[in-house]
Amino acid sequence: MNISGSLLINGQEEFTTNEAIFAINPTTGNRIDIAFHTADENHVNAAAESAWNIFDDFRALPSSRRSEFLKSIANEILALGDTLINKAVEESGLPKGRIEGERMRTVNQLNLFANNIETESWRTTIIDSALPERTPPRSDLRHQKVALGPVAVFGASNFPLAFSVAGGDTASALAAGCPVIVKAHSAHPGTSWLVGKAIQKAAELTGMPPGVFSLLYGEGNTVGTQLVQHPLIKAVGFTGSRSGGLALLNIANARVEPIPVYAEMSSINPVFAYENTLTENADSIAQGFAASLTMGAGQFCTNPGVLCYKDSPSSRAFIEKLMSIIAQSAAQTMLTPSIKNAYDNSVSDFTKITGMTLISQGSEANGPNQCQASIFQTTADRFINNRFMQNEVFGACCVLVSCSSEAQFLEVAESLEGQLTCTVLCNEQDHNQVRPLIPVLERKAGRLVYNGYPTGVEVCNAMVHGGPFPATSNSMTTSVGSNAIERFLRPVCYQDFPNNLLPN
Repeated sequence: MNISGSLLINGQEEFTTNEAIFAINPTTGNRIDIAFHTADENHVNAAAESAWNIFDDFRALPSSRRSEFLKSIANEILALGDTLINKAVEESGLPKGRIEGERMRTVNQLNLFANNIETESWRTTIIDSALPERTPPRSDLRHQKVALGPVAVFGASNFPLAFSVAGGDTASALAAGCPVIVKAHSAHPGTSWLVGKAIQKAAELTGMPPGVFSLLYGEGNTVGTQLVQHPLIKAVGFTGSRSGGLALLNIANARVEPIPVYAEMSSINPVFAYENTLTENADSIAQGFAASLTMGAGQFCTNPGVLCYKDSPSSRAFIEKLMSIIAQSAAQTMLTPSIKNAYDNSVSDFTKITGMTLISQGSEANGPNQCQASIFQTTADRFINNRFMQNEVFGACCVLVSCSSEAQFLEVAESLEGQLTCTVLCNEQDHNQVRPLIPVLERKAGRLVYNGYPTGVEVCNAMVHGGPFPATSNSMTTSVGSNAIERFLRPVCYQDFPNNLLPN
């Protein structure tokens, strides 16, 4: 398939004379010479109006029809074959195996929502029948959830498939009956276009109204701002930086009609390693932790950025092993030059903090946009009292926090902001010490991990990918798993309606 670089609006390709954007191959540092047409306010209006005009028809479709649509999107993504894989590799610098795995995750996510909505359980219908003989009498009351309205979705930089054009936000919004307008991430415009065309084709094949999906491009913040400000947009899905998420949240709250912004933003995903398990499993934990830290150059939302331990001979042996593994780790290509520069600046800032010591770094870069894994060390007292040490570094960077006792883990945990994940590494002998920590971690995170590593998120019914601020802008929701659909639904109660006027 030849990539035209067009906008995709209301089932059509739109071309503009606006300044185009180009992707950068992060592995070579060279521009990829495919121009992508950027949107202006007229295109934003056209996309929003086409979504709004078909909204009532789309949400009224039987769930089986929307299920068919989601399954068709999954099939069309698979049908792109190596064309999609090769383009995503070229634009992201990620290895082919990683992209192939992410494609299947995207497909599985679409199929998960497709299968779940077929049961109609998502509507959560509640009926309180009339009680005319009661004093006072009770009306007949029927409670059901309905779609919120057109949703603006912002593609993520670090997952060009699973958190982007056909990712979890799009899949759950479409499942709920909400049309979607995607603002493509400028780092992977070709990947976005291919997936956007797959959605467009799936809509045609399954008889969906063309306004159900649009794809826009834009450099900077202008198009995104216009989307969130548009009165016909009723919710926002975002995965990215804290600053980006907060900017969208502020725009949405400043509207005449404020709308929900479901933003996944910032997390350092702390790990609490207990002495007994470090004594027994120092080598395996060092290997597992290092793999989790460096996976994908650390460019995961759930990358473990902090590890707490009690200072002891066992922990020192573990740290020596970890330092050795990191020192031998290869430099890895990051997603974009700007992400690489931000990583370098963050690591440099950490080296300037009093009481923060750089104890190990990976191999030096041998190509453009490559980063070295970095491990810092500090004490619990310093970590608790210096909020800057708790800043997220997007990349393979971690702070080891030395505690005077495992009881001090509680103090460290209490000092933390909201997180996506918190992990405990322990054995049965530690359970009495771990137990008081669990309520604190429940208050701090959306997912607790026991004797594992947080990197990666399983797509399934039970998964929660969310957490208190600033991990997300709304701690009551998840962006992964079946309950992600709840973000784009709202309850309506029908009082004393005759059966022939009630929704199907």
